[in-house]
Amino acid sequence: MDILDLIPLPEIPIIAPDGSEIRELRSTARGSMAHCTLLPGQASKAVVHRTVEEIWVFLEGEGEVYRKTGDQVRVDAVKPGVSLAIPTGTHFQFRSTGQTPLRFLLVTMPPWPGADEAVRVEDYWPVPTT
Repeated sequence: MDILDLIPLPEIPIIAPDGSEIRELRSTARGSMAHCTLLPGQASKAVVHRTVEEIWVFLEGEGEVYRKTGDQVRVDAVKPGVSLAIPTGTHFQFRSTGQTPLRFLLVTMPPWPGADEAVRVEDYWPVPTT
């Protein structure tokens, strides 16, 4: 595949370490991009990234994002048109609170290295065990 080729949004997602649906888009030497979906009423598992940071921009749905860096804790409502950052070492969890799926694009810098990047941490919201 050439770097200039167009890539459609994959129909079949992969399941991220946090339990959300991920559709991988583009990756370069400096970063990668993915499309994330969390269905209504679901909460992700809380994780922390070892080496990457991310920027998220919300496209659809409503939800909340928990972030903890050191002693600073934030829980922010999210909706289409807002963006946020997940700095390296930040504990985070998100949930879909609306009637439609929560969807967002995320850019990871450097590129996502694999499932071992996300380390499970204590949940802020309960996550059903299935």
